Amino acid sequence: MTTCPPNAIGVGIVEGSIGGWAALGHVPALRALPGYGLRAVSTSRRESAEAAAKEFGAAAAYDNHVDLIADPGVDLVVVAVRLAHHKEIISAALAAGKMVLSEWPLGVGLAEAEELAARAEQAAVRTAVGLQARFAPQVSYARDLVAQGYVGRVLGTTLVGSGIAWGPTTDRGHAYLYDDANGATTLTVPTVHALEAVHQVLGEFADLQARLVRGRTEVTLAEDGGTLPVTAADQVLITGTLDSGAAASVLYRGGVSRGDNLRWEINGTDGDLVLTSGLGNLQVAPLTLEGGRGDDEKVAELTVPEKYFGGAAAAVTGPAHNVAQLYAQFARDLAEGTRVAPDFAYALTRHRVVDAVENASATGVRQHFRATATGEEN
Repeated sequence: MTTCPPNAIGVGIVEGSIGGWAALGHVPALRALPGYGLRAVSTSRRESAEAAAKEFGAAAAYDNHVDLIADPGVDLVVVAVRLAHHKEIISAALAAGKMVLSEWPLGVGLAEAEELAARAEQAAVRTAVGLQARFAPQVSYARDLVAQGYVGRVLGTTLVGSGIAWGPTTDRGHAYLYDDANGATTLTVPTVHALEAVHQVLGEFADLQARLVRGRTEVTLAEDGGTLPVTAADQVLITGTLDSGAAASVLYRGGVSRGDNLRWEINGTDGDLVLTSGLGNLQVAPLTLEGGRGDDEKVAELTVPEKYFGGAAAAVTGPAHNVAQLYAQFARDLAEGTRVAPDFAYALTRHRVVDAVENASATGVRQHFRATATGEEN
């Protein structure tokens, strides 16, 4: 078993089970970055916590989040539990004066996110939220290419993706995703992760219209063939205008497609950029970036320069890579006094976009707004 290196940021992961997202995304990232040390993990059972601590090299194991938060070696609490438990655990960590990195979404609905963002501001501790799509090397390179004029003036962008979950079948462990009241839906999870990349490359929405469609009214349980009612929309359609004046269209559908599961085009007066993947969850997808301009008749794959792979984070491959880039930026922010990594205040602006989409769908009225990093709108 390893211990937290001296002067490193001591991390405690709430719901750090073997085989879970924390094991897939967070642990490989933390192992690769010299500024962090995994101090503790907690699960709901002592046996699984001790097994995870041994597997991951954590110094301590707990069967509840309260003891993990109280551990003096934990500086940063990583909240990787189901969304329904975010408020309780994040609030406890903030009350203890601990830094928090929460998975996205921050809360169940806008009101809960507003409360957590306010508590973080009152606690005056640094926070981060798992909106890591912006750190994908292909996304970062596309952002710079657009800024450098590769496509000329951006005319429009179209993104179509598949959410993987929210398909025709599920297991009981993931059935909660099909209940809109739980807050983890096709809109709030894969769509917002994809929108995070769109916003980073092309800017914010100035206005939008939306339709949330419940294409499937029931889901089949893999264990026994039983069915459950579906209350969450599995088809998300957003159209609008970006601040630049460019047109934007986003369609996310539940499940997977036999065609393209992720295709994002950026079309301009002088060229085009295309990002694709066989995996629809952009924040963890292995992306291919293609481009063409001028006299090019087709797009061709573009080689992403090494600098976009993030130093020590470059050693991390697969779904954990963008997470490692998020952790690396958070450490730089702490050292340099900057606020580049998305924090709770920024997460609130993303929740406001979700709220605008829901209002547009419910009322049929175009939503005009400008979300900023301070959470203000006009």
